[in-house]
Amino acid sequence: MPYDAMSDQTDEDLLAAYARGDASAARALTQRLAPRVLAHAYRMLRGDRAEAEDVTQEALLRLWRAAPDWRPGEAKVTTWLYRVTANLCIDRMRKGRRQGPDLDAVPEVADDAPSAVETMQQAARAEALQAALDTLPERQRQAVVLRHIEGLSNPEIARIMDIGARAVESLTARGKRALEAILSGRRAELGYEGDD
Repeated sequence: MPYDAMSDQTDEDLLAAYARGDASAARALTQRLAPRVLAHAYRMLRGDRAEAEDVTQEALLRLWRAAPDWRPGEAKVTTWLYRVTANLCIDRMRKGRRQGPDLDAVPEVADDAPSAVETMQQAARAEALQAALDTLPERQRQAVVLRHIEGLSNPEIARIMDIGARAVESLTARGKRALEAILSGRRAELGYEGDD
């Protein structure tokens, strides 16, 4: 099947096509999911890009291995993949394989034509957010990232984290309050002095 025609297929359809031997389906699914998995791993691993890339590769390899036995309708591919990614990140953090965040690798948010001051301010905001996220307990950080950065719903997060929806609400609320407390003293420094 031509690659362009695959953009209309669901993740589950592409995974099934790969399981039947269609390598182009794997390429299409990788191109669709890898950036999201990498971003999630990057945030979970506190900005360690090399570890996040390793986790992304391992998570996708596990998806390809699971493809022949995939049962449609049991779980969304993205939910399964986020859960595997989170577990791999947690395993790496527990094993102490990370040496610490690479603050130089915190991505700058690009606008159409940002000034140097805007670019530096955006980088400072991203660095401050990542540093604040790093102080949260593992489960709170995971819930906050999935909800407020990845934009997933509470039921999706509950499935990924294998907890109830109320627990997700509690974790995200506590995490958000903690982030606000950490960052509130830096409003002026980060250029939010006029914002409410």
